[in-house]
Amino acid sequence: MKRLLIIWCLALPVLFWGCSQEEDILPEQRQRIVSYLEQTHSPTLIPDTSLEEGSQLPYYTVSGSTVYRYITNIYDPDRANRAEVGETSRVAITFRAYVFSYSNITDSTFPFWSNDPLLENAYRELGLNVDGGVWSFEPLWLDMSGDILNGLRHALLGCREGDEVEAYMTFNMAYGDVNFSTIPRESPVAWFFTVDTVE
Repeated sequence: MKRLLIIWCLALPVLFWGCSQEEDILPEQRQRIVSYLEQTHSPTLIPDTSLEEGSQLPYYTVSGSTVYRYITNIYDPDRANRAEVGETSRVAITFRAYVFSYSNITDSTFPFWSNDPLLENAYRELGLNVDGGVWSFEPLWLDMSGDILNGLRHALLGCREGDEVEAYMTFNMAYGDVNFSTIPRESPVAWFFTVDTVE
């Protein structure tokens, strides 16, 4: 019994440190993403809660308190007539996914994953085997009721066919607190995608 008590006492600070670390990291990532969207992003965005009726200002929405979404063509007059992504939809997207460093993503920022055909030659120049099936430049089909990245699910819900979307998410909505392939643990990520098809 004494031995169990000693082990528990040694483990307790580690457990609280893990909780404390998440409590520290998430608010900081949220704050830095909001700061980026409202101060650095081009165009400067406002939260949808600050949008006045009839305004045409570019804005972002928040889903799950940690997925920030900007739809570039939100004011397209034909948008309401296009198919909407729901919880049981099948969706095809063309995308670029980045580890997000709270700065503008430019043409020289290389994604960790993409199916954008415009990047095929850049991948070849890096020596990546794009012909062996490792990289696909076809639209990625996602089943919204299936096993997809939680943050991506939040970003897609409510989008419409033809939408051009930027989604910024904290690590808990992305790849979590483990190293995942080339993505360092607790990394915020950004997904830029076009909704090609909604079924």
